[in-house]
Amino acid sequence: MEQPYIVLIVVSRQLSHKHHHKNTGNIDKDEVFYPVRKSKDPNVRMLLPGFGLGIGWFMYLVHGYRPRGVAHFNLWFPMFRGHFFQCAVSLASLVAWCLVLNWFRLTFGLSALLYHHTVPTSIFATYIVIITFLHHSEEGVPWYGDDIWTNVRGQLSSVDRVYGWCHSIIHNIGTHQVHHLFPKVPHYRLEEATVHFRKAFPSLVNIRDDRILPSFCRMFLKYARQCTVGDDESIHVYK
Repeated sequence: MEQPYIVLIVVSRQLSHKHHHKNTGNIDKDEVFYPVRKSKDPNVRMLLPGFGLGIGWFMYLVHGYRPRGVAHFNLWFPMFRGHFFQCAVSLASLVAWCLVLNWFRLTFGLSALLYHHTVPTSIFATYIVIITFLHHSEEGVPWYGDDIWTNVRGQLSSVDRVYGWCHSIIHNIGTHQVHHLFPKVPHYRLEEATVHFRKAFPSLVNIRDDRILPSFCRMFLKYARQCTVGDDESIHVYK
């Protein structure tokens, strides 16, 4: 039942994801889970445990990731300029879908809504937070300031991970370096392309094979302690 959310926000989410691909690994321009410059860090930095997991995903859609917040439901947000009509259709579709969900609740009851929609959607949202963070956060993998960032450097800062039994279910997106270096490679070719990339450029490979949830907890704690960087820092590495 999570699919309607993917469809309904596809325009604004596609645009913010495109922005992420164009600025991957850039401290000053990336889209989410980036290190924050000290001068732009709020006086009291509050991080929900694990970024709030599923709750954090919906908060991200509404407010974006601070301090550079992209409000996905704001039709006038600068990132969406030139795509007003498409974003308006997505927003109208979301409103219509909310009306459908309310009809479903009135017809079949709240428990049915929770079982068929709310819980599955929350699981999906949690998965989005975990894999998005782990795609670009790991010890020794650098983030670059805009002064020295290049596209290739940024894309190479992506991290490959194996998601066990669900790896193929999520379209092999854990093989993330090739996805960023060559985004037009279809998901069903990512594993094959990754084999060739690792063979040709072994020194450039970032791969971790430890378990996903422990990795997420470990890196979240490191992020919470080390995510604030100096205004003149050109390279930031989690230690």
